[in-house]
Amino acid sequence: MAKVSFYLFEKSNERQVQSTCRLCRKILKQPAQIWLYCDNTDLQQQLDEQLWTFDPGSFIPHGIDQEQATICISSRLPQQSDCIVFNFNNQALEQIDKFSHIIEIIENNESAKQLGREKFKQYRRLGIEPRTFKL
Repeated sequence: MAKVSFYLFEKSNERQVQSTCRLCRKILKQPAQIWLYCDNTDLQQQLDEQLWTFDPGSFIPHGIDQEQATICISSRLPQQSDCIVFNFNNQALEQIDKFSHIIEIIENNESAKQLGREKFKQYRRLGIEPRTFKL
């Protein structure tokens, strides 16, 4: 069963896109494939651009719908089960047995927090006790 982690920004106004890049860089210190599951094309473009420019000292390999890339940005879920999935959609992922880790990033604004609470409840109904990291 997948681990589910919520990163909740309580004090910081950091945007979801920046925190995603920071977490990806940290995760990639170990071999892993990261899947940024997102059906919003504007957000896909923001993630793509931010991953290009986030760290001037090192390129983070990625691509939109490039399934072999270290980081794949896609509106589809991955076929392989060993991915770390960042969920940018409005529902919890019900395929919890399919992935090694599901990450939810919750920005510091009321609508994002409300959506995060709903997702948290959905995961609990699926039998998962998500971990929360307050930032």
